Amino acid sequence: MSVGELGPKNVVTASRDTELPALTESFENEQVGAIVITENDEPVGIVTDRDAALAIHSHDDLASVTAEEIMAENPATIRDDEDPIEISRMIDEHNVRRFPTVDGDGKLTGIVTLDDLVATIGEELDNVSETIEAQSPEYSP
Repeated sequence: MSVGELGPKNVVTASRDTELPALTESFENEQVGAIVITENDEPVGIVTDRDAALAIHSHDDLASVTAEEIMAENPATIRDDEDPIEISRMIDEHNVRRFPTVDGDGKLTGIVTLDDLVATIGEELDNVSETIEAQSPEYSP
């Protein structure tokens, strides 16, 4: 299994000049917590729902705030062919919970999150517990 198999392939994207009202509408309609800002199919930024909420305190005219003004530039990315355990290392190194996935050319292919890692670990632990229970009939969790 690779990182590219964990998260969704259909990533919500926007451009640098997308205004905040359009971004927040996408958060709601697409039920996502992050929008990847792209140029030429490459991630150049990321805007989270938290970034949008915090914009209230630093901008007077929210309707004209653009993605570029509130995005985290040059987001940490992870290659889609990496081993999923690499997500844990990346979380530790970059202190973020969402990573656009990219191919060998740096083109956006998806997104993975801390939640994807936890869900994958949970599934693997479930498989392990089934094996333990099958091999140890006396075992009871």
